[in-house]
Amino acid sequence: QVQLVESGGGLVQAGGSLRLSCAASGRTSSIYTMGWFRQAPGKEREFVAALMWLGVSKNYAESVKGRFTISRDNAKNTLYLQMNSLKPEDTAVYYCAARFTVGWDTIAYSDDYKSWGQGTQVTVSS
Repeated sequence: QVQLVESGGGLVQAGGSLRLSCAASGRTSSIYTMGWFRQAPGKEREFVAALMWLGVSKNYAESVKGRFTISRDNAKNTLYLQMNSLKPEDTAVYYCAARFTVGWDTIAYSDDYKSWGQGTQVTVSS
């Protein structure tokens, strides 16, 4: 069992930056991939970014490439999402999630992630 707790959300003006954190605890040695997803009001949850917990591979949604950076600190069991050049359309609840199955093909599929944090609100004003 892995527990995830996000922090770092808030209100920011368009063009601003925020950094989200996700602290993992429990059986972190079983994590293969960690990712960030987001859900805006009235919309389905969507993939934002993911990385291999013990590797170098990373992947981003097209909508955030060049603006968001996913990273980790394995010593602290913490996942980060640095968000720059924020836009109003980035407004959503952001969730971190852990995936325990090997493979890279389905990293953007939320159903493959079995542990989820409670979410943190990010609001970007225009």
